[in-house]
Amino acid sequence: MSGLDDTDRRLIAALTRDGRASVTTLAGQLGLSRATVQSRMSRLIESGTIRRFTVEVDPNVAAQTIRAVMLIQLQGTMSRAVTRALNAMPAIVSLQSTNGTWDLVARIETATLPDFDKTLRAVREVPGVLNSETCLLLDTA
Repeated sequence: MSGLDDTDRRLIAALTRDGRASVTTLAGQLGLSRATVQSRMSRLIESGTIRRFTVEVDPNVAAQTIRAVMLIQLQGTMSRAVTRALNAMPAIVSLQSTNGTWDLVARIETATLPDFDKTLRAVREVPGVLNSETCLLLDTA
């Protein structure tokens, strides 16, 4: 299924973070009605886009996704607020803390390059983000 919209992608990202989340929980996280989430999940399952609740996405859809890793340096006193702001961004599908020069590693997935650019800009505008470096993921080795 190639016709995923932003809501479908946000739903898939939420399920990727927590494949056991209830429909009610997902609806609250995404700001949608329970019926909308249930309907979209059913459609994604029937189309084969979601194959299992470990969230295995159709390879044709996944191949069209723009993926990157972003290394983020934080202002020390702002780490909790920055982490909350980044976790609220649908394009950030995972966020890990690390050591060294960089404080966080974010995995980003978007449908288009303009969406990717908006995400980069949004991350850099979060108060407490001092610096970032982003690497596009081109292919699986």
